[in-house]
Amino acid sequence: MQFTVIDTDAGLVITIAETRIDAAIATRFKDKLREIIIRHRKPVEMRMAAVDFMDSSGLGAMIALRKALPEDLPMVLQDLTPNVERVFRLTRMDTVFHIRPAAKSEEQKE
Repeated sequence: MQFTVIDTDAGLVITIAETRIDAAIATRFKDKLREIIIRHRKPVEMRMAAVDFMDSSGLGAMIALRKALPEDLPMVLQDLTPNVERVFRLTRMDTVFHIRPAAKSEEQKE
C-alpha cells in the first residue's frame, strides 16, 4: 500500500500512489489511514491522481475515513481520475465529500 502523508499547519496532505483501491487492499488502506487521521485530527486533502480504479470496498474505505474525522473538519478529494469520479457521482457520494478538480497547468489553460 503506497501513500505519503505531509503534515502541514493547514492539515494533512495524503497522496495516494496506488492505481487501485479495491477489495484486495481496502481494509489495510482504511486501517492505516484512519489511524493517521484520528491521531492528527486535522482537515484532510487526499490527492488521488494515481488511482484509476475504485470498487465498492474502496468506496467503503473512503466513507470510513470520512467518518473518522469530526464533522467540522473537511476531507477534500483532489485530482480524481474520471473512473473514480464516476464512482462517487453514481453513488451520490459526491454530495458527502468535497471533490476538487486538478489545478490546470499552464499548457491546459491555453
